[in-house]
Amino acid sequence: MTRTDETRPKARGHRLVVEELDGEVLIYDLERDRAHCLNDTAARVWRGCDGRRSVAEIAAVAGLGISEVRYALARLERSRLLESGETTWLGPSRREVLKRAAIAGVALPVVRSIIAPTAAQAATCIPGGGLCGGSAECCSGVCAGGTCL
Repeated sequence: MTRTDETRPKARGHRLVVEELDGEVLIYDLERDRAHCLNDTAARVWRGCDGRRSVAEIAAVAGLGISEVRYALARLERSRLLESGETTWLGPSRREVLKRAAIAGVALPVVRSIIAPTAAQAATCIPGGGLCGGSAECCSGVCAGGTCL
């Protein structure tokens, strides 16, 4: 089932670390170990998703057109930044939004996402045979004579 403009989207609020920085919103999803960066346009839509506003009301609050809001909602949903439901947002095509945004002088809503490494993946160590200054630097945990075993 496709969501309509009468649907009242709600931004996810649980298990997220949110930081606002120079008009952008940085979000770290603790459930999925993903980091998301919302540009100002996408951030205005995300902030407007309080579960009470319709798409048209979000557009008015964000100062955007309905197409831009639908596009942003589709991207936010794909990034799992909206409360889940059994329906999906079918936003307009990127080409359509780009054309309308260019005419209106509005920035395209952008949600950039990356997978963050787990703690184990992020840990770096020196493999056997590499030069070391202490056992903590070595993958094996053993530094002997300046070389990891």
